[in-house]
Amino acid sequence: MSESRLAERADEYGVLSVSVGEHAERVATVAIDRPDARNAMNGQVRAELKDAIATAEADDDVRVLVLTGGDGTGAFIAGADVTDFRERGPVEQREASRRPRVYETIDDATLPVIARINGHALGGGCEVAQACDVRIAQRGVKIGQPEINLGIMPGGGGTQRLARLVGEGQAMRLILSGELIDTEEAHEIGLVDVLCEEDDLDEEVYGLARSMAEKSPVALELAKDAIKASSRMGLEQGIDYEAELFVQLFATDDKNEGIDAFLEGREPEFTGS
Repeated sequence: MSESRLAERADEYGVLSVSVGEHAERVATVAIDRPDARNAMNGQVRAELKDAIATAEADDDVRVLVLTGGDGTGAFIAGADVTDFRERGPVEQREASRRPRVYETIDDATLPVIARINGHALGGGCEVAQACDVRIAQRGVKIGQPEINLGIMPGGGGTQRLARLVGEGQAMRLILSGELIDTEEAHEIGLVDVLCEEDDLDEEVYGLARSMAEKSPVALELAKDAIKASSRMGLEQGIDYEAELFVQLFATDDKNEGIDAFLEGREPEFTGS
C-alpha cells in the first residue's frame, strides 16, 4: 500500500509535524511545532498549514484532520507572531489580510477539522480554533482574544466566529477586555465543545475522529457544508439548501452501500463514490 500524499510531504515542512493513521485509520494529525515561539503563527506557519490542509483534502487516505500544538510546546497556538506587525502599515497589512488566509482554508476545508487544544490558544490561535469544526480542550489552559491589549483587534475572523459560537455579549466581553479565560469557562459558554483531563485528551479527540472517519466522505463533506450554512443563511433558505444536498447523496454508491449494510446487518465499507 502506497504512503498517503500528506505523509509523503511530512519531511518538507519546517514548522509542522504530520502523521496519518498513527492514532486512528484515515485520521491525519497536523501539529504546529515552533516551541521557541510557543507556536506563534508567522508567514511560514501559515503557508505550511494551508499547504498541509490542501494536501489532506486531496488525499484519499485522509477523511478527518486534527490540528494541534506540538508535544512539549506548551501551546496550541499562542497567537500571531507580533514581530511581524510592528513595521507594517495599512497597505502592507491589507495585502497580508487578503483571503483565503489560513482561517478560511480551515473553515472551508471539505474534511471535518478537529482542534485538539493541548495548550494556550490565544489571539490568532483562538481564531484558528474557532475556524475548526469541533474544539476539544484539556483542562487548565487559557484561551482568548487579547489583541485589544496591543491597540489592535482580532483580524482573523474572531469578531465574527466568536459571536456566532458564544453570543454577542460574551464576544464583546472577551474581545473588548482582552481577558483570557480557562478552558473550563470556555466550555461553559460554548467556545469549547468537549473538555477533558490532559490524560484523556487523545481518547476524546481520536475517538471522535475515528467515528467520523468511518463514515462516507461524501456524506461528511455535504453534512458539514449544510451545518455551516445554518449560521450563514436564513432558515427557509437553509432548509432548501439542506434538501438539495440530501438529494445529491442519492446519486452516490455510498448511499447504496450504507443502506445495504444496514439491511444486511454488517458494517458499511464506504469508498467516497
